[in-house]
Amino acid sequence: MQIIETIPKLKPRHAEAHKGDFGKVLIIAGSVGMSGAAALAGRAALRAGAGLVRVATAKSAQPVVASIEPSYTTIPLAEDNSGKISSKAINTILDAIADNDVVAFGPGVGVTVGLQSIVQTLLEQDKLRLVIDGDGLNNLSKIKDWPSKLKAEIVLTPHPGEMKRLWSGLFREEMPLERQQQAAQFAKNTGTIVVLKGAGTVVSDGQKVYVNKTGNPGMATAGSGDVLTGVITALIGQGLSNFDAAVLGVYIHGLAGDIAAERLGQVSLIATDIAQALTEAFIRFLKEANYDK
Repeated sequence: MQIIETIPKLKPRHAEAHKGDFGKVLIIAGSVGMSGAAALAGRAALRAGAGLVRVATAKSAQPVVASIEPSYTTIPLAEDNSGKISSKAINTILDAIADNDVVAFGPGVGVTVGLQSIVQTLLEQDKLRLVIDGDGLNNLSKIKDWPSKLKAEIVLTPHPGEMKRLWSGLFREEMPLERQQQAAQFAKNTGTIVVLKGAGTVVSDGQKVYVNKTGNPGMATAGSGDVLTGVITALIGQGLSNFDAAVLGVYIHGLAGDIAAERLGQVSLIATDIAQALTEAFIRFLKEANYDK
């Protein structure tokens, strides 16, 4: 494995640029009772520089999601009796995909057969750049032999429990104990980018491995992963490769968590604090990276 230590850079922004130059992002997330997951991911994508963010969510959750942040737009999706996105939403989703550069799927959507059919449809979209997180991963783990169906270019962002479910859903052999091996082997065998979250988040494409050094225990709080999803998705939309966006994303996310902890302490840290601190995180990173040179 090749160990990566250099953090990728974003390209400088030209004076004549417009919002379309910085990525059109679609985030499919949320359900009744889980509106916050969709809103966090959407807000984080905006704070991470996406030019245009659309959040597609279950129609009963859409008014709540829209009220949290005025800077993204929302798309109401057909839902089932429990307030989760229904398989009947697939045509609306496919229409939205056609008008966006990158898609994130999963935060707060729940787990149903209908959602599994949506995941499978997304996997089959040729060259779709797709980030799958949270319940998106739990639905994915229930699809047999899903790598054989894969045409999209995907980033998976599991925490350790989700990683175990994904692994056992595909492989008979035991999962390696070492986190770098877990991420690298899974990425290689599935043709994906893996972001294995936790202390020292590991990013791998099966050949290269990056181990993150930013972040703190205060970030072990509900919604933190939704913020990371938004950040990585926004960076892909700004032209970074999936691997580079994942590396920069986990670095910036961890740095924002460190900045928030400096201000508030680790005990009281919540996900909205991380999203708010993304502003300072990018300022620090771009200054240290000699962004203008």
